[in-house]
Amino acid sequence: MASDRDLKTQKKLKKKRRKELFAYFREITRKEGLFAALGRTLRYAKRRRMKKGRFLPSSAALESQRRADVRGWPRISVCVPAFDPDPKFFAELLASVEKQSYENWELCVVNAGEDKAAVNELLARFEEDERVIVEERANTGISENTNSAARLATGQWLVFLDHDDLLSPDALFEVAQRAVAREQAGFIYSDEALFENDILTPSVGHFKPDYSPQYLLNVNYIAHLAAVKKEIFFKVGGFRSDYDGAQDHDLYLRVLEETGGAEHIRRVLYYWRQHEDSTSTGLEAKPYAAEAAKKAITGHLDRENLRGTVVDGMYPSTYKVNYSIKGLPLVSVIIPSCEHIPDLDRCLQSIYSKTNYRRFEVLVVENNSKTVETFNYYKKAADTYPNLRVLVYDSGKGFNFSAVCNYGRGEALGHYLLFLNNDTEVITPGWMEEMLQLCQLDEVGVVGAMLYYPDDTVQHAGVVVGLGGYAGHSHKYAYKGRSGYMFRQACVQELSAVTGAAMMVKREAFDKVTGFDERFAVAFNDVDLCLRIRERGYSVLFTPYAEGYHYESKSRGDDEEGPNKTRFDGERALLKERYGEKLLKDPYYSPWLTLDREDFSESEVLPESVPIPSGGGGDD
Repeated sequence: MASDRDLKTQKKLKKKRRKELFAYFREITRKEGLFAALGRTLRYAKRRRMKKGRFLPSSAALESQRRADVRGWPRISVCVPAFDPDPKFFAELLASVEKQSYENWELCVVNAGEDKAAVNELLARFEEDERVIVEERANTGISENTNSAARLATGQWLVFLDHDDLLSPDALFEVAQRAVAREQAGFIYSDEALFENDILTPSVGHFKPDYSPQYLLNVNYIAHLAAVKKEIFFKVGGFRSDYDGAQDHDLYLRVLEETGGAEHIRRVLYYWRQHEDSTSTGLEAKPYAAEAAKKAITGHLDRENLRGTVVDGMYPSTYKVNYSIKGLPLVSVIIPSCEHIPDLDRCLQSIYSKTNYRRFEVLVVENNSKTVETFNYYKKAADTYPNLRVLVYDSGKGFNFSAVCNYGRGEALGHYLLFLNNDTEVITPGWMEEMLQLCQLDEVGVVGAMLYYPDDTVQHAGVVVGLGGYAGHSHKYAYKGRSGYMFRQACVQELSAVTGAAMMVKREAFDKVTGFDERFAVAFNDVDLCLRIRERGYSVLFTPYAEGYHYESKSRGDDEEGPNKTRFDGERALLKERYGEKLLKDPYYSPWLTLDREDFSESEVLPESVPIPSGGGGDD
């Protein structure tokens, strides 16, 4: 039976949630209209009616795990710092560990609260279980309390569990299985879900990308569940009290410096309880966390010999690294052009009026224009804008974006190639620096920008491979200025591809793959280029801090209708032939999310199981 304290907490939380939802409804109504707000309300209600326990393993799967031959698998030590937890919540935590399908675990509890008797009473029934180790101590803060729990551990792996959260019954089995499959792994994380009262009815799942180092610098997307090899945990110094509030973010960065990567289990293994004192309900529960996080990220940059400053991001709990640009490298802006002079004029005016970085050249690559007015404009533009050249590419054939861009590359002098559609318009004055500072990083080959339709909805926030069976734009049609799914509309991050409408490419990376494949005349050339560059070991980044308009019509449909359909179908078939099933296995997009829309909503057909990826960290 619920205590008065439980009922008061639940009532207060429900009141807060109703107030937040009503405010959100009013905001959407004001920005998007009543029908849009009602549509979102219906979708929210649909999620609330989803199948109970939709993220939990089936009974058959759990039974299969219990019967599995796990000889030689590692012991996993679950570390819990307990500071006066709600007795009901703590009892549920204990039950979630006790019900694990994997039995080679131990529970290490540090009882550091003022009411130690309450915690000890709940632990009393485990007195005969050698797997449960308890230590009483004075409270020394979350980091030191957790370190003390880790020092009790005899297992090879440590899993960290807050005193009011829960583990999925297959959590430790999945961690142990991945640890065995990836003997060199030192860090494993999983997806998570938020819940209020019962894990059978979670409010939302957090389905994360595979390891994304730049995304992690922008926000602690890993959060829970985190498992670290014990020897690595102690080698890097464990949690540090100076970073309390962001102690896990700080630890993950130091562990990853040691391991060089992380294994991602694409399953919800951790249930994060929402209540008024939890950070799952918002950063206001720990207002000092932002400063600790910025300090942790700065320390990481220093240890990696990266020059940059860390500032607040677009939203609370997000951050931004301003990397120092090395030298004054020349950037070659390559703009394919055919007629449409008003579009080109707007594009050029925006570049020259809104670009702070001045070390650039502009190459307008003319292809198949016929009118005198167009060539007169080219002469005027070359006389008006410094470092602008007009190149004429005459193939004698129809328009081929890839061929035009490759021709521009042949004439470019810069070490960085910035491909830009002539129907784009620069918005942010620092756009070129934002892209260049990221493209200069050793591991980066391509950087893409945030593009909006003229009505201030998102046209491009990166490319997700597999959407619609081939590729689609992340957060398409979302409103400008929103955070997106798990802040992914507002953070720098690794992605599989970005659009060629506003894309900076490191020249050496471009040349290694011999540029654009000219068989992709119009469609998918950018996706193919990014995937081939990634195969060479480079990463592809998206930044929301380089913004522009793209005047492509929302209802264009040209590629899939009329005379262009045959060409489009051929290019789509070529993409499928080249990449096959890889098109449906984007490492930065979860199989638990839909491939039918660009809004990161949960798939209505949830996967029964997610196999261990064939490459380290799932990033094949």
